[in-house]
Amino acid sequence: MTAPLPAADLVARFRADLEALTSAEPDMLGIAVSGGPDSLALLLLAAAALPGRVQAATVDHGLRAESAAEARLVASVCNGLGVPHAVLSVEVNRDKASLQRAAREARYHALASWLDACGTSWLATAHHVDDQAETLVMRLLRGSGVGGLAGVRRSGPIANSSARLIRPVLGWRRETLAAVVDAAGIAAVADPSNQDERFDRVRIRRRLGQSDWIDPTALARSAGALAEADAALEWTADRLADERVRSEGEGLSLDPADLPAELRRRLTLRLIRQLAPAAASRGEEVARLLDTLDAGGTATLAGIKCSGGARWHFERAAPRRAD
Repeated sequence: MTAPLPAADLVARFRADLEALTSAEPDMLGIAVSGGPDSLALLLLAAAALPGRVQAATVDHGLRAESAAEARLVASVCNGLGVPHAVLSVEVNRDKASLQRAAREARYHALASWLDACGTSWLATAHHVDDQAETLVMRLLRGSGVGGLAGVRRSGPIANSSARLIRPVLGWRRETLAAVVDAAGIAAVADPSNQDERFDRVRIRRRLGQSDWIDPTALARSAGALAEADAALEWTADRLADERVRSEGEGLSLDPADLPAELRRRLTLRLIRQLAPAAASRGEEVARLLDTLDAGGTATLAGIKCSGGARWHFERAAPRRAD
């Protein structure tokens, strides 16, 4: 399948957005392509902007009977564009509470291995303005703090890989990307899960679409401003950690005096994760811990014993005795 290239102005826009993330045109760009309109548009734009320097991968989660045919569609488009393509088959842990989260973890694990095998330093995904708006609303409804409300980041690390994740169309609208695919005459994949209102994101997407007074672009700008605020708080926490954290035996301690609550929270989480890298805590659990520490009490979170006082102390909790 040979598809016509996108319009020159769109390719120029994409190239500028890409260079803003990578500083210079990458020698090779990896792209995750599901076969949906967003990722197909990303593929078409990248192939036009970086001829001969794009590789694509489709992750087959094995969750739907149609997934193999969808991967073949992507392979056909890639063949027409002269883009090398790989199908990555994964097994998703269906026992996890969130099937979508389990699929995402399996997907990025497979993509990390593929990137390293290809020697590719960049992975682009097709998250866009409307995704960002949906993420912001979803996290507002969950009571997220600044970090969560910052939404989808323009770039970030990839677990278990030296490559970096970038989102060059994060400033583009869904309808613009769909028009790129339509102009190429490609029938994109329609994932039925995108219509399944059991998922929070689908419900929010539908409600946003029904509310003509809500501007997704403005919501995305707010998420960007919150991302900048989050980065500033992390910058401050880095410097406070140098001043106020010290090692004590096998544990760590923090001087919390006169620190704003948000910085106490960030530093506390930082020390817990330093002692327990796999720690994952909900916001309400952390809030209860901070109340306990402020009152001079002791509590355990993620296997770390945390004690309040003039200095807060953190150490691995003793293992529980078997009955």
